[in-house]
Amino acid sequence: MRKIKIACVQMQCVNNRETNIEKAVNFIKQAAENGANVILLPELFERPYFCQERRYEYYGFAEQTEKNAAISALLPLSKQYKAVIPVSFYEKEGNVLYNSVAVLDCGKNLGVYRKTHIPDDHYYQEKFYFTSGNTGFKTFKTSYGVLGVGICWDQWFAETARCLALNGAEILFFPTAIGSEPILGADSVKHWQRVMQGHAATNLMPVAAANRIGKEEVLPCAENGGQSSSLTFYGSSFICDNTGEIVSEAGREEEGILYAEFDLDELEQARLEWGLFRDRRPEAYKKIVK
Repeated sequence: MRKIKIACVQMQCVNNRETNIEKAVNFIKQAAENGANVILLPELFERPYFCQERRYEYYGFAEQTEKNAAISALLPLSKQYKAVIPVSFYEKEGNVLYNSVAVLDCGKNLGVYRKTHIPDDHYYQEKFYFTSGNTGFKTFKTSYGVLGVGICWDQWFAETARCLALNGAEILFFPTAIGSEPILGADSVKHWQRVMQGHAATNLMPVAAANRIGKEEVLPCAENGGQSSSLTFYGSSFICDNTGEIVSEAGREEEGILYAEFDLDELEQARLEWGLFRDRRPEAYKKIVK
């Protein structure tokens, strides 16, 4: 048996970066002390979701991996608690900026995944800040199994999950920042969950998604062209099993930690028994990549 206990942190992000990092540290300590081996935080948790507006000075938020404050704070925690912590951050490499995740494993940084799919929608204006990732869909061989990591908008694409599964992932993790759609007027929360539940069911592996909560407002100023807007992040972080059934779920407004335990050997056996990977026919799928 290869038992693993995973945790998802749901939190509100305020204007003070140090406060957000301290909150993340406290949640990780709590999760680790409750036996979690892998602890997932929301997307870009160091700050409010700055992609709601376009401001050139926010390019200055990007940092090299080794200089990022959150990674520097959480790396020793991963060693202290013998935990794996995927850390979402704004990465700078030379003159290129990425939306990235560093996977920390028991005091070591196993590497970085850079977000592949970059959205550009009303108040989710990420193409202003991020270049599409150049890492491909990466899996990470950690102390507790092979983890596949995507970032937010990646989670809406079946190709993300399938490529991670083909690359050997045993569980899929998605740090997220998603909420209201002021222009569309849609409440996407159930749609958001069902998409990832489908990834779990079609790839026969658990999926974990950690989201933020709270209303974040933009006030008009010269730097953002007088924009005024707000987004309400709807939480609803969840963990589902290898059939897509939600086994742990948070509400829309509260902070907290979700937990779930799995046996990776049992999950592997189930994937073999169902034969979905055996019966794939890639030669028939060429149209997908045209």
